[in-house]
Amino acid sequence: MQTVIGVRFKRAGKIYYFGSGPIEIAAGDKVIVETARGMECGHVVFGPREVEDSEVTLPLKAIERKATADDLERVEENKKREAEAAKICEEKIAARGLPMKLISVEYTFDINKIVFYFTADGRVDFRELVKDLAAVFRTRIELRQIGVRDEAKMLGGIGCCGRPLCCATFLDEFVPVSIRMAKEQNLSLNPAKISGICGRLMCCLKYESDGYACGECGCPAQAKKKVLAPTPGSRVVSAEGDGRVISINQQRRNATILLDTNKTIVASWEDVIEKDPEEEPDIENVVALAAIAALEDPTLGERARSRHAKGHGRDRAHKSRDGKPHGEHAKGGRPPKSADKAKGGKPRDKHQGGHSKFHRDKRGDFKVKNRNLSKQDIQEIMEEES
Repeated sequence: MQTVIGVRFKRAGKIYYFGSGPIEIAAGDKVIVETARGMECGHVVFGPREVEDSEVTLPLKAIERKATADDLERVEENKKREAEAAKICEEKIAARGLPMKLISVEYTFDINKIVFYFTADGRVDFRELVKDLAAVFRTRIELRQIGVRDEAKMLGGIGCCGRPLCCATFLDEFVPVSIRMAKEQNLSLNPAKISGICGRLMCCLKYESDGYACGECGCPAQAKKKVLAPTPGSRVVSAEGDGRVISINQQRRNATILLDTNKTIVASWEDVIEKDPEEEPDIENVVALAAIAALEDPTLGERARSRHAKGHGRDRAHKSRDGKPHGEHAKGGRPPKSADKAKGGKPRDKHQGGHSKFHRDKRGDFKVKNRNLSKQDIQEIMEEES
């Protein structure tokens, strides 16, 4: 175990570990430390604490001293020099005609080095630019090319949510973000809606990504969940009856269910139980058996013929506007076609009855026109079949 002190040099920057030493340091103090770039003035994020040896790069450098009033005054002077250095660098870039954009300038605390951050589409040969800047400032010059995400972090701004950018306020490092995260969260895949001002996918897509995992990989994030979302299309049991899941809402943790009574309800995940597919009977076979049993009912044809006799059939006589019959029926021709015959004169198949609840589709399978059959009706039909 190592006793360390966390120091940050930029707002929302990375936290670096330093040894505590004999100096008493508390959170919020300004300290002077030695870094790879030279002496720097940093802000203490947390006081002495113990961490594992694997989290520390040994040997640790100790804190030099607490920042004095003169040190803080030098920091303010360096900020003014940074603004002047930025103007000079932009003039040199324009004079050289280099395809690069200057983003920020940083002075080290002891003015031993000046770091210029820039962005560019590709590699830029800035060797001549370094010579020009060294001749002006008479110190070490470093030009560092950064990406668009680092540019947004340095410049800051307001995101599409109306709040300051996460990367410029509290994110100390960038995490990988993929389009799959947006797809798992049922978000629009339009790049304009899921991209930040940097042109890359928004960092906030990662915040809730762990909560949208499938639950089958056994990851620790899913192990903490007590109730998982039901599978879309699966059969479930709810307080209002059995049904099938149409869609789920991950944010509200509820599911839209189409009940067997053709009623749609919205229930929370805790209020539904997903059925085992092996125990669930095949509803198509049940409907087919019900169709066959109903077609074999001898009273079905009589009901259809009685409806035709009352004038509800398709082939009833036509009348003109004055109420008199016309056409073949008016001339005393052949009588109306029987309800049991088709247009071609062949006997009509009883399975094709226009008033039956059941009909054949193009493949010859039985289908139910009115699916508002209760479970009791289907059970009675199945018992009659058995």
